[in-house]
Amino acid sequence: MITVKVKKQREFRNSLFNMSIAQNLLKIKSTLPDHVTLVAVSKTKPVSDLMEAYDAGQRIFGENYVQELVEKQQELPKDIQWHFIGHLQSRKVKLIAPFVSLIHGVDSMKLLEEINKQALKNHRIIDCLLQIHIAEEETKFGLNENELNEILHFVQNDKEGMKNIRIVGLMGMATFTDNQQQIKKEFTHLKSIFDKTNQLLTPNFQLQTLSMGMSGDYPLAIECGSTMVRIGSSIFGRR
Repeated sequence: MITVKVKKQREFRNSLFNMSIAQNLLKIKSTLPDHVTLVAVSKTKPVSDLMEAYDAGQRIFGENYVQELVEKQQELPKDIQWHFIGHLQSRKVKLIAPFVSLIHGVDSMKLLEEINKQALKNHRIIDCLLQIHIAEEETKFGLNENELNEILHFVQNDKEGMKNIRIVGLMGMATFTDNQQQIKKEFTHLKSIFDKTNQLLTPNFQLQTLSMGMSGDYPLAIECGSTMVRIGSSIFGRR
């Protein structure tokens, strides 16, 4: 059953498809609390679309594909903060390590070690979010709580070896469904993990960001405690 609240959210999203990118962006930003960061998901979109969002004041963009991200970074203004939000293969970390601002989907110790290695080569500290598996769908990537605890233990006890990464938060993607209770349950579960983990503090582990929520579910994600939302189609239109 679709609730009145869901219908209103759909009407809001549908209204965005009749407006320009700049208008969409400003309308969405007007609905976000001050503590919530907007990542404009620009994968597959042309540089001209990104520039329209840039000219409207957007500075944080998220890309899913390494090669596309590298090409756009070379062409677009240098004050853009680039977030990598897709599933990142270890062998491709070196391509984005010189400039990436935040890597969202860290889902293994192997990947975290490679990011640290490439950050060291580039004389940088790279911020990362650990991806937690909260959806019922098996296709989603992410760590379970035991794997999360193993990574946290390793990072906190190997301060010298892992000094070129900084874990700044957690991220997760809910099940793709119209069942709002299901989505809420998954977001609330991630928030509870974040709150438990947030009590641990070291120089390379300082949780500030809880990234959950996309075009279809970001209002609910914010209600459940999200501080960063990833929105693409509601800004740039359907792909």
